[in-house]
Amino acid sequence: MAITKSAKKAIRQSARRNEHNVVYKNKIKAVIKEARSLVAKKKMAEAKKLLPEIYKALDKAAKVGIIKKNNASRRKSRLTRLIDLPAGRQVKTA
Repeated sequence: MAITKSAKKAIRQSARRNEHNVVYKNKIKAVIKEARSLVAKKKMAEAKKLLPEIYKALDKAAKVGIIKKNNASRRKSRLTRLIDLPAGRQVKTA
């Protein structure tokens, strides 16, 4: 339990920031999960239409510091590669 006034304030700030960050993380998880489910159902056209929304969520999270820039770039690259593959082919995961 925090004792000093500054420690109590730090706890309040941390809680507020955590609430803010969770919104971005949940948005990313939701759109990526939706895209992966569309790919699993072989609905590539619908998954491609979802790409701009995925890019937007990842770029915004990177911009405000929720995830790192390279993390966003890597996720975008992997999802794009997954969606652009011809049907029936599997992605190699190393």
